[in-house]
Amino acid sequence: MKRIDLIRKIEDQGCVLIRHGGNHDWYRNPQTGVSQPVPRHREVSELLAKHIIRKLQS
Repeated sequence: MKRIDLIRKIEDQGCVLIRHGGNHDWYRNPQTGVSQPVPRHREVSELLAKHIIRKLQS
């Protein structure tokens, strides 16, 4: 999955960027308070993308 598509999906769910890290950007779901790192690679594996989306939804 392209990184930009992953970011669009999690931002559409209401997640917000909280900070830029060295190799990752951190996104938080303000409703649940759960934070997850999103790697800065152009391509993110499907399994990792699903994991990030699942964590930010709960």
